[in-house]
Amino acid sequence: QVLRKSLKRGVVLSTGSFLVYEAYRLVSGCAEVHASFKVTEVIEQADYLYGSGETEKLYRLLVQHKNSEDAELLWRLARASRDLAQLSSTSAEEKRQLVYDALEYAKKALEKNESNFAAHKWYAICISDVGDYEGIKVKIANAFVIKEHFQRAIELNPKDATSIHLMGIWCYSFAEMPWYQRKIAAMLFATPPTSTYQEALRYFHMAEEADPNFYSKNLLFLGKTYLKLNNKKMALLWLSKAKEYPAHTEEDKQVQKEALELLNSI
Repeated sequence: QVLRKSLKRGVVLSTGSFLVYEAYRLVSGCAEVHASFKVTEVIEQADYLYGSGETEKLYRLLVQHKNSEDAELLWRLARASRDLAQLSSTSAEEKRQLVYDALEYAKKALEKNESNFAAHKWYAICISDVGDYEGIKVKIANAFVIKEHFQRAIELNPKDATSIHLMGIWCYSFAEMPWYQRKIAAMLFATPPTSTYQEALRYFHMAEEADPNFYSKNLLFLGKTYLKLNNKKMALLWLSKAKEYPAHTEEDKQVQKEALELLNSI
């Protein structure tokens, strides 16, 4: 009778998934399975909010689980923390704290599951972000670690276009490294990190092949890299695609703006 009442209430209050949850909660006395089920529910909610661009709601949902032992939850929290830091409404002080928090969550995710490609990806991203606060020497030193984790993410999931794109960003950044930074790198390391625009271009195209039109910034960097290689025809093609990409996020809007500026300069 209690089960029937609870199920009836579930139909009134929410969706079928809630109904299943209520039945499961009453029938099962296994706390571990219940916890696992709850994690799945939270991840489903988180992915929905992420897909909807609800950055603040997503962060509020996931930060409640910051002490979780689940790598899938933790890397999502690292991503949400970073995304919140990127919002224009976030103060400089809050941004700094979120960036360092994100690194801790990503590090913990990696400790919980070394075979999780997304944990490697977000650990690398968060190390890069923290480098902006630590100075050029630390940033260059971290470059080796960042590259290693992006490559590991690609090995674990060769179809993840974002990891491939980020490896392209790594290459692009070192291809255009200013001379004074190169000098510092040469002083610090026997073999400092280096790359070329051709290598960056290869990764950007690989990302596009893995998941066509998946990310406005990949389109933008294809255009920017072709500009660096003095191929204006291909630069125009990819910059036009970046400009026309539907703007779902603040980043998409920034990409559109930069693409338009570059198109006007050609």
